Amino acid sequence: MWRHPVGSALGKAKVFHGVRSAAQSVRTRLSGSCCGVSGKTWIRPAGFDTGLKTFNSLTKQQEPLILAREGVATWYSCGPTVYDHAHLGHACSYVRFDILQRILTKLFGITVIHAMVITDIDDKIIKRSWEENVSPSIISSTYEDEFKKDMLSLKVIPPAVYLRVTDNVHHIVAFIERIVQNGHAYATKEGDVFFDIRSIGDRYGKFGGASDSQGEPGNANKRDARDFALWKPSKPQEPYWESPWGRGRPGWHIECSTIASSVFGSQLDIHSGGIDLAFPHHENEVAQSEAYHQCGQWANYFLHSGHLHLKGSAEKMSKSLKNYITIKDFLQSYSANEFRMFCLLARYRSAIDYSDNSMLEARTSLGTISTFIHDAQAYMKGQLQCSPVQEAFLWERLAETKSSVVKALAEDFNTPQAVSALMNMVYHANCQLQPVSKSCGAARSPAVFAAMISYVRDVLDVFGIELLHSEEAGGVGHGGSLEGVVEQLTRFRSEVREFALARQDAPTGGSTSKPGLYKERLPLLKACDTLRDSLAPFGVLIKDRGATSTWEITQGKRGERGQSVQNKDQETSS
Repeated sequence: MWRHPVGSALGKAKVFHGVRSAAQSVRTRLSGSCCGVSGKTWIRPAGFDTGLKTFNSLTKQQEPLILAREGVATWYSCGPTVYDHAHLGHACSYVRFDILQRILTKLFGITVIHAMVITDIDDKIIKRSWEENVSPSIISSTYEDEFKKDMLSLKVIPPAVYLRVTDNVHHIVAFIERIVQNGHAYATKEGDVFFDIRSIGDRYGKFGGASDSQGEPGNANKRDARDFALWKPSKPQEPYWESPWGRGRPGWHIECSTIASSVFGSQLDIHSGGIDLAFPHHENEVAQSEAYHQCGQWANYFLHSGHLHLKGSAEKMSKSLKNYITIKDFLQSYSANEFRMFCLLARYRSAIDYSDNSMLEARTSLGTISTFIHDAQAYMKGQLQCSPVQEAFLWERLAETKSSVVKALAEDFNTPQAVSALMNMVYHANCQLQPVSKSCGAARSPAVFAAMISYVRDVLDVFGIELLHSEEAGGVGHGGSLEGVVEQLTRFRSEVREFALARQDAPTGGSTSKPGLYKERLPLLKACDTLRDSLAPFGVLIKDRGATSTWEITQGKRGERGQSVQNKDQETSS
């Protein structure tokens, strides 16, 4: 595992000695403000300064990331409501936060304890069950399984624990009872339980939007239009659970507060979700959680991801607008690696436009990196002859890139800047790998390219991207057998080309062939080119380097990328 101590890299990490538990660090009562300030004022946590900064939606600016425990981040995220296929908008949010968690863990050595809720009872699930004439549990279990498979196909690391709402209703009932006892919720004779917004004064509205909010759809028994449901009575033919207020089921917001509290207690380091969840969902989570725990600040950092838009549309991708692409359909055309690069090329907080052109940009970036690795390996093996390499210059570029990547990712996970630094290094390395037909006999410099390849792989591993390194694969199983066949085929082809490229002492009079080549051997040369071109659509890329040849098995949409790389980089032999 590759880790970078951000303190040593940035020279500014601050460590607060004396561990204090989350419950001890923030104990402000709801009845009074902290140190006389407004209840909406963010309280800087006590604990361990990681040296990183992140944009906190609670303050709408970057804040130092301070954790309650050294080297450990508690992280809760809102999971899916499982009533339909997951789409690319969902994937964008989950992949982006997976990248952030990988950065914390693999680069900065912070253990992330991640919990996620699965909403498996909801109005949409009930409606779908009626439409298909099956139980809500069948609908939810079907799409929960599909969601998890989609996440694995996108290489999203599963949370430490998935928790379903239906498995935790008894905890939710107890959670609501405590809020009522604390004077921040009330029950109606119809069996509803509502959160009392007025009871918390100016504490409501941490994310904005509260002043002009009309609240949830009307109920004449609410004390304030903004009051929201913690518990609601079940209608005929709807699933229900027993409670002190009668048969019913939980409201939407209460599930997250209860389940996050059941895992992490009264203090949470990081809470994440799409920007559309900030209000009212996360706003209501904060209100009811702090009312339950009687604390001044339940979650220290809220991280929100930007929406995914179809190119040319101002609307987010969503099921209700029917402008979505399912993850399964997307993976028929592009790879998980390409989608990750697509996500990396924009800030996680930014809205992002999806189009074939934006995916082509991601594919091209990965292709450039893959080609560099392949060419650098060929140079290291002596298969690629180049002009003398400016070794000191490349070592400097490597050192600068390492520093730039760490600084970018420590500054609110700036992945576009980190990728740009990496691609700049690859560009300078590629400039040194221009092939020449004959070696000048100068000293070679393979070590710097080995170091660059190792670093590129480490950075990609942090981002969850694993390129196919076919030439290092041990010849085991189907993959190893394929690579062995390609290796032998390339060697045979190289021998044929070498024979066909043999030159005569002088060109024959009146010959239309290239100077010095034997005319009768030209069909062999053409056959070698045909073989090379025929293999490209299958992902086998052969490059002719003068009299020698190298090969690579590309990934993703092999035919498309193999052909494009070939057209750009291939040296024509005939």
